[in-house]
Amino acid sequence: MRTGIRSTPPRTGPPSTPAGVRATGSLTRFAPVLVLGQMCSLQLGAAVAKSLYGRVDPVMVAGMRLGFAALLLALLVRPRLTTYSRAQWLGACALGLVFAGNNLTFFLALDRLPLGVAATVELLGPLLLAVALSRRPAHLVAGLLGLCGVLLLGAPGGELPLAGLGFGLAAAGCRTAYVLLSKRVGRLFTDFGGLSLALLAGACALVPLAAVHGGDQVRADPGALLPGCAVALLSSLVPYALDMTVLRRIDSRAFGVLLALSPAVGALVGLAFLGEPLGVRESVAIALVVVAAGWSARTGSGEGRHGGDGRAELKNADE
Repeated sequence: MRTGIRSTPPRTGPPSTPAGVRATGSLTRFAPVLVLGQMCSLQLGAAVAKSLYGRVDPVMVAGMRLGFAALLLALLVRPRLTTYSRAQWLGACALGLVFAGNNLTFFLALDRLPLGVAATVELLGPLLLAVALSRRPAHLVAGLLGLCGVLLLGAPGGELPLAGLGFGLAAAGCRTAYVLLSKRVGRLFTDFGGLSLALLAGACALVPLAAVHGGDQVRADPGALLPGCAVALLSSLVPYALDMTVLRRIDSRAFGVLLALSPAVGALVGLAFLGEPLGVRESVAIALVVVAAGWSARTGSGEGRHGGDGRAELKNADE
């Protein structure tokens, strides 16, 4: 007798993976590509910023970068400020202050150091964080290998200005806080409203200082505003959006080691666009950080495969 209800044959294979987990796992595998895109965009923006230093003070360049980035993303995202909770406001504002500090100290370091060296010193913080968060010998070795490459790249034959190194180390501290806070804000917000709010908070802290410090230079040379907007797009909007996307899916340790490629990218961009040459030492350092980043990505993806369904990666991303 037919009942009108079709029976479904029992499944004999392994249970299917939910679509959301499959999508997240796919994006996790592409994390190294996204981080590489972030680094290329960031270093190209830094090269444009450094080319502006003959026209505008570094503090003003930092202010233009953060101010234009906040304005552009607010127009795109249109954050609903009245709907955010206290925790969301606190997280985004803390990230905004880190944005302001990182922009200011990095551009002051860039005024005194070659691009590749400035990117190297700034990366010391995230790499030390990666080593501190290492839980397996392979992770620790990858982090230390990347750290050796960074230190080698940042140790040219000539003596570096102490002021430049000081600003670079301050930028490294801000960069470490950025990795941790960006991951937290990525969890607190389901979209880019948190990033927009953080950029607005950072702009409120930095733009007035920049206007007092270099406003007369911009009034005398308003043509500097256009490359300043390009710096905001290349060095802030694109990198910060990619970072937040990646940090929702991989842990801070893996992200810190993947960032080891940043000095290599900065050195190549400095050579191509600013005429800052590479020597044998720099080439060896690039090889070291490439190996460290590739090793980190491989060991991280291996853990995800052994987890069975990608949910372990989601758990690690929330830690």
